[in-house]
Amino acid sequence: MKIGYGWDSHEFKRGIPLKIGGITLPHTHGLGGHSDGDVLLHAITDALLGSIAAPDIGSLFSPSDPKWKGADSAVFLAEALKRTKAAGYTLVNIDSTLILATPKIGPHTAAIRARLVELLELPADCIGIKAKTPEGIGTDNAAIAHAIVLLEKKRTRKK
Repeated sequence: MKIGYGWDSHEFKRGIPLKIGGITLPHTHGLGGHSDGDVLLHAITDALLGSIAAPDIGSLFSPSDPKWKGADSAVFLAEALKRTKAAGYTLVNIDSTLILATPKIGPHTAAIRARLVELLELPADCIGIKAKTPEGIGTDNAAIAHAIVLLEKKRTRKK
C-alpha cells in the first residue's frame, strides 16, 4: 500500500467561474490559476502523483505553457490516475478538506462527490469531503484544498 498527500491554493478573482471538485459552483468570484483553478482536483492530482513518486502537477502541466491556460483540471487528474494504474496501483480511497470562507460547500458536497465518483471510478463511500472556514488565519480571499489518497498494489492472478 502507498499513501499520497496533496495541497493546493488559489486566490479568488472576479470574472471567472468557480470550479471546485470538477463542478461549477454559483459564486461572484472564481479561483485564479493558469488552468481552471480547481484546488480540489489539483490537490488530488498531486496526492496521486506523490504516492508513486512521479513529478508534481506543476512539472507535468507547466503554468508557463499556454497549452494549459484555462484547461479543465479533470485532464490533470486523468493523467495522474493513468500513471498510478501504470505503476501497478489501484486507488482505494481519498479524504479531502477544503478551507474557504465562501461559498458554503455543504450544499454542494453531494454533487462534488458524484463528479469525483465519475472521474476516479471510485465508490462514493470511498470519497471523503470536508469543508472548514479559515477562522483567523487570514486567507478569506483564497481557497485551500488538502487531499490524501490510499493506493493498493494490483494483485496478479496465479495461473
